[in-house]
Amino acid sequence: MDFITNINVWFYFIAYIVGGIPFGLILAKIFAKTNIKEAGSKSIGATNVLRVVKEKDPVLAKKLAVATIILDALKGMIVILIAKAIGLSFATQWAIAVLAVLGHCFSPFLKFEGGKGIATGVGVLLIMLPVETVLALIAWAITAKVTKISSLSSLTGLFVLLVSSFVIHPQIPHIKSHAPIILIAAIVVYKHIPNIIRLIKKEEKAAV
Repeated sequence: MDFITNINVWFYFIAYIVGGIPFGLILAKIFAKTNIKEAGSKSIGATNVLRVVKEKDPVLAKKLAVATIILDALKGMIVILIAKAIGLSFATQWAIAVLAVLGHCFSPFLKFEGGKGIATGVGVLLIMLPVETVLALIAWAITAKVTKISSLSSLTGLFVLLVSSFVIHPQIPHIKSHAPIILIAAIVVYKHIPNIIRLIKKEEKAAV
């Protein structure tokens, strides 16, 4: 009974469910009449929205891709901000961050398939580790500008975030552990395994 009435448990559930909302898929279906799960990389993220919708309408593709990034980032941020507002612990907030990314990558609405977790990860980490996340975004932007490869840019940003989190915060405030960050990174890397294989084989296509 305590499990059912525990507010932390409810927030964990909400974080996973909200994180699982496939905004890229929804936006592409509504505004471009396109199912991005059946085209391109079949991912629900902004990169695939841009890639697939661009074939029909380049201007619309850019708008939908930007909207997808914003909404995917916000869905984790909003739950954490509400948790903060009502005074839930930092440990709970970190768990919410992990579950929001997990929900995006393994959506309950898509038979536990989903996106790569980058935008949702950026959203939650902007709240939890703002300095490290800004450094990661700078690294992402530079890599994207130079290589034009979305996956490489994302993985570079993730690497910078991980390294900087240990440098800036040898012990993460309040929880004294890097475990949530490592979990988020592990989820993102797992979802990028096909991209990593293509990068090693030099077969990954420019998409930024």
